[in-house]
Amino acid sequence: MIIGVPKETKPDEYRVAVVPSGVETLVRGGHKVLIEQGAGVGSGIADDDYRAMGAELIPTAREVWSSADLICKVKEPLPPEIKMIKAGQVVFTYFHFAADRALTEGVRDTKCIAIAYETIVDAQGRLPLLAPMSEVAGKMSVQEGAKYLEKPMMGRGILLGGIPGVEPANVLVIGGGIVGTCAAKLAAGLGANVIILDVDLYRLRYLDDVMPANVRTLYSTTETIREQLKRSDLVIGAVLIPGARCPTLVRREYLKTMHHGAVIVDGGVDQGGCCETIKPTTHGDPVYVVDHVVHYGVANMPGAVARTSTFGLTNATIPYLVKLANLGYVKACADDPGLAMGVNMAGGKVTNKPVAEAFGLEYTPVVPR
Repeated sequence: MIIGVPKETKPDEYRVAVVPSGVETLVRGGHKVLIEQGAGVGSGIADDDYRAMGAELIPTAREVWSSADLICKVKEPLPPEIKMIKAGQVVFTYFHFAADRALTEGVRDTKCIAIAYETIVDAQGRLPLLAPMSEVAGKMSVQEGAKYLEKPMMGRGILLGGIPGVEPANVLVIGGGIVGTCAAKLAAGLGANVIILDVDLYRLRYLDDVMPANVRTLYSTTETIREQLKRSDLVIGAVLIPGARCPTLVRREYLKTMHHGAVIVDGGVDQGGCCETIKPTTHGDPVYVVDHVVHYGVANMPGAVARTSTFGLTNATIPYLVKLANLGYVKACADDPGLAMGVNMAGGKVTNKPVAEAFGLEYTPVVPR
């Protein structure tokens, strides 16, 4: 099979979908790997590093897209890339369709096979390809939130961990999954007072057992969210419903009760976010203010720490990429029902139910043969 790896085109996206060791594995398996020139530079990987492992370096993205049977990316294809997708071509990447109708309909109309990292599950029901970037996003959400709490950044002028004799910041984490757990651990390690909200009592019991003393857990209700927002200096949105749009939990009217200069970092912005007033931003222009509250909505936070993120992501993706290359998507999905759950579209049909429901589109189940 011919596997193509184009350079990412999303603003301030420096990750790459395959590292040299992954190329070596694929080439040894009898596959041809095409890497767009410069694709790995943002992650500190030179073209010669790929060439040494047997990759063929290609001058343009168009040549990569036109030649490959399977395209492996990091982020969703942008409109110029969608125009290059071929019918029947497998595109393996993060898609997050439920937050973007134009992307959904554009990719559907290409009649490609869209396999989304974020909806693949393993034998334990976990999301193995979402987990590493959720870890990065969780830690970065606190790192960025702490920065934007600084007064020159329009924040309240609060040091996250405080100092002796001065209260530390109050951090509210909405969601106790991987993003929320990593955010809470880092915020607690810096000395903040942290509260984690979730609706899963078993998860809350677990977090209560493993978190340090400056982390408390509360069951998430509308009333609890409203009350905790009033006290919070930094709010981390860490809500996830696999494949679906995030529920809106932080309403516009709640912002009026928050401290002036409080910060919201919504880690689920690429799935619509849990804050009604959040919108996607970029690393180049990451924040805006609504009702005196600073909003950070960067949709590809891990792209800023590209080397860490690239190697963390490809550690998780390469076994699936090898399986797709060795078996083809039909047999690979027949052998692995968890991988089949990653097929969001096939041949012009929407095969992921939450995506179809998000936009009122017809849903067609995946039937591996």
